[in-house]
Amino acid sequence: MEVKERIEHLRSLIKYHSKRYYENDAPEISDFEYDKMFEELKALEAANPEYFDPASPTQRVGGAALDKFEKVTHEVRMGSLTDVFDFDELRTFIRRVKGEVGNNTEFSVEPKIDGLSVSLKYENGILAVGATRGNGNVGEDVTANIKTIRSIPLELTENINITVRGEVYMPHKSFEKLNKQKEANGETLWANPRNAAAGSLRCLDSKETAKRGLDIFVFNYQTGSLGEGLIETHKDTIDKISKLGFKTIPMLAVTSSEDEIVDAVKNLGSERQKLSYDIDGAVIKVNSLEKRKELGEGTSTPKWAVAYKYPPEQKKTKLLDIVVQVGRTGVLTPNAVLEPVKLAGTTVSKATLHNIDIIREKDIRIGDTVIVQKAGDIIPEVVGSVKEERKEELETYKMPDCCPSCGGELTYDDADSFVDDGEDFTLGALRCTNPSCPAQLARNIVHFASKKAMNIDGVGGKIVKMLLDNALISDPADIYYISKEQIASLDRMGEKSAANFIASVEASKKAGLGRLIYALGIRHIGEVASKDLASKFGSVDALYSATVEEITEINDFGEIMARSVVDFFKKDATRKIIHKLKAAGVVTEEIAKETTSEFDGLTFVLTGTLENMTRDEAGELIKARGGKVTSSVSKNTSYVVAGEAAGSKLTKAQALGVKIIDKSELLKMCGIE
Repeated sequence: MEVKERIEHLRSLIKYHSKRYYENDAPEISDFEYDKMFEELKALEAANPEYFDPASPTQRVGGAALDKFEKVTHEVRMGSLTDVFDFDELRTFIRRVKGEVGNNTEFSVEPKIDGLSVSLKYENGILAVGATRGNGNVGEDVTANIKTIRSIPLELTENINITVRGEVYMPHKSFEKLNKQKEANGETLWANPRNAAAGSLRCLDSKETAKRGLDIFVFNYQTGSLGEGLIETHKDTIDKISKLGFKTIPMLAVTSSEDEIVDAVKNLGSERQKLSYDIDGAVIKVNSLEKRKELGEGTSTPKWAVAYKYPPEQKKTKLLDIVVQVGRTGVLTPNAVLEPVKLAGTTVSKATLHNIDIIREKDIRIGDTVIVQKAGDIIPEVVGSVKEERKEELETYKMPDCCPSCGGELTYDDADSFVDDGEDFTLGALRCTNPSCPAQLARNIVHFASKKAMNIDGVGGKIVKMLLDNALISDPADIYYISKEQIASLDRMGEKSAANFIASVEASKKAGLGRLIYALGIRHIGEVASKDLASKFGSVDALYSATVEEITEINDFGEIMARSVVDFFKKDATRKIIHKLKAAGVVTEEIAKETTSEFDGLTFVLTGTLENMTRDEAGELIKARGGKVTSSVSKNTSYVVAGEAAGSKLTKAQALGVKIIDKSELLKMCGIE
């Protein structure tokens, strides 16, 4: 067999077996045999570049890493849907539509996949561009990453130009595998498959995306040719798209019956826990393409479709124990230890119980059968106990009499409700008063090194534990006195990791006064308040003598916050740490920043994921030019800066007529692009 024929034969074989493995879940050959064919094809293509084919299976392995994603303007706006939350609302939608375009109107019902929406553009039957939804009008070119998804055809069965829309998602088995790897590496776990899919699709290194096991359902025809044949309905387009080689969304029903539509949505809801992927609702669409045109589009959503959102999935399980965790500020938080249960796509074995008041209010006791759910399908929580299944008298839970970490004295807060820099506590919250408590120390050091504080890469819980266990640190300032050799000697560390650690520690010395104040972990003082203190007082030395009266002159500072600052800087332990930080070369004075007033009087709201920039970084650009950044959209908002997966804030801005811009436009306004 000639080289060209062998290459074409291998491509055909690999495409066939890939489809059997990835789409049909029915492999016919071993992984070894598949890999052997794949490596032979790669070698032949490398030796014979004249036979390059963009649709070859080898193009799925990923290429060189990118510096950034290029922008793509969508030919057809990728809009969102109006949500409905009960069957009365769904029936109202159905009746409104029928009242406008006829009682015989058919609707399709399909699952709403919980992933990341993308458009796929094909030219002459070959995949040309894969792009994220972005703000609906402009997305990011993620073609190299899209090609790594095995169920996306690189070549269609017909030589046509077409653009379709789909939802990229991470199947449960891929998510569990990814999190096991991250756990083994001591890395932060992904919260849910949707976040993991979004992060994986936006990796700048497509070879990394190729390892993540992403998948897709194509659910809409956007524009272009559909070839021959009569196309009158949404179902017609899905059938045609399927024949072109796409993995299409399951059509659960196509009917004009209101009851049948509701039943299809109910049935999907009852079966969703059995699916191998996450859904967050059902999509109900008018089937006729002509009737869709008659109904038209609303301000930001079509009038011919809605998304029914399911309430959080709930499961019963056993409460095996309640363990108390000591937070960074000494607050004791009870946590439920649960018999593992599959919930909203992940296995749940623990959940926070917040405080003793909630435990008493819900009458939760160790040994109970309890109902658990995920708040927002993300955070596990105990809804309550199933009292009718309590077969024997169980003891009412009591908080410990002393700190479970150090054995120190506990006191109840006598203040009103606060959010103590991420730790919620209320009147009745229990706190360890020992400043040397090991649990507090570890969390204080992790907080000190965190991204929004001193931003020292790699200093997470496991590293801090090793540093403490090896007596290399006893407070946050000791981080600056660790040698490269000491880091390299730790378990699973080496010369390269040690060099990166030392470089990151050195860079953090110039993090700035605002970050340093935040890193010190003063009660009631969060990130914004820390920056305000830095701006007013200019140095740590000035804070030594600051009075409550002077601090309360800062906007939004009350007496409790001011008193907390004064008390903190009076402590000998605080001054000892700051002395060590200064001696190590950490900057303890405010670094002057060039500011302008070009955004004076302008208010910005940031929403969604911005390309290669955090919302905090964008906010700093705005504030440096005299602008104000707020968290909610109102008629007084000047601009909404919208990134990918922008949600309700974008919708509200559109309804109020607030000007919407993307990151690129913001940078132009700042004179950067």
